[in-house]
Amino acid sequence: MTLDPVHFEGITRLAGRIRQDVDASDHRAFAQEVWADWLDPLRLDGDVVLEPLDEHRRRMMPVDEAALQPDRFETRHGLDSGTINPTTFKNGVVLDVAQAAMSAVPSDLDLHRGRTTVMTVHTNDAMADLNGEWTMFDEGYTRGRVLHAPRVDRYETAVVHDLALFLAESSHALENAEVVSDLLVMDGPVYPKGLLNWANREPELRDLLAEDERPRDVIENYIRLVESFADRDVPLCGFVKTPITRAITRTVRRQRGNAPWVNDAAFFSQVLERRERVDGEDGVEYDRVTDALTFTSWFVSRGGADYELSTLSDAFGIDRELPPEAYEVTFCVVYDPRTDVVYRLEAPAVFTADAEQREAITMQALKGVAVEKGPPMAVAKADGLAQIGRAETDALREALERAFDTEADTTYDDERWGLLE
Repeated sequence: MTLDPVHFEGITRLAGRIRQDVDASDHRAFAQEVWADWLDPLRLDGDVVLEPLDEHRRRMMPVDEAALQPDRFETRHGLDSGTINPTTFKNGVVLDVAQAAMSAVPSDLDLHRGRTTVMTVHTNDAMADLNGEWTMFDEGYTRGRVLHAPRVDRYETAVVHDLALFLAESSHALENAEVVSDLLVMDGPVYPKGLLNWANREPELRDLLAEDERPRDVIENYIRLVESFADRDVPLCGFVKTPITRAITRTVRRQRGNAPWVNDAAFFSQVLERRERVDGEDGVEYDRVTDALTFTSWFVSRGGADYELSTLSDAFGIDRELPPEAYEVTFCVVYDPRTDVVYRLEAPAVFTADAEQREAITMQALKGVAVEKGPPMAVAKADGLAQIGRAETDALREALERAFDTEADTTYDDERWGLLE
């Protein structure tokens, strides 16, 4: 496939016809207005969907100062889960395989070796009963099970993926919770937002979440995880590398008719980015200042997927030991100007209600970002441990084909784009 120079030039000429009535400076000005006037609190249909946890402010810390500050937690553990992505076979089986791992800083090789593996299977065979108990292998370092996914007419791939991913993650966290003595940092949100978002999707998924115990059991695992850590007074948080929430953007767009940001991360990047005036040959320009990390104060979030475990909802009727407000999602946003990347640091309110602990979690995350120029080491290590590589994915799919005495149900695009070897 080629793109000749004449095609390239034609495409750029087409792009030149796209005119923005409002330039980037106007977008930034509007972002500043929303930040100053809309978020204390943000209301939707009378409900407070976002409000400051304490102060409503922006903060800044020089990168060098952030990197050289002392650790607030002597040890940090990370948690992540990865999958091979859903695979459909010609015998009608749709499955995904997930493995979860926990990292430690400083390193703990025995802990790193441990895995929780879940294979979630969807089949239209009404006679099949694939649910199994946990079994151990790798000399006891790994445990695994098969979960028979609820039957659906559509969205089979979404169902097997979300159930495998979040069952593996939450089960591994619960199994190893006692190992964590200072801080657990989850790679991603603190709750299974892929599952929680079913409530906002098609009726079939929404009904499945309300009526089937299997997805609710997974959500309950996360509630029990919060309670376990709260009982031991050990904080847990989530480090979201690619936040895609849209609660602010959607609310502003609904009430103002326009919000120029793709999502809330784009909004916060305009709020947190610092620029300085530079007199260039072509006139005045504004360059990004990259010497300091900028970040927000903490907010309570009840919009989007966060609604389901907020005080506005009933958590699907799952019994909870703590007051409902203890489970609410709280978050702050960190912006690294060196890479122009926004991160969302979040934690259940039970761990951020105390100002001193909230500050400790924030400062530990800032140090990690400053040193690594990316996710903190505990998160990066967990991601590396849980990730299932391309070669392993291909080999595992081939092994499953032999085990099922069938083949993966491929399409022309799979071959055309090299999705399969």
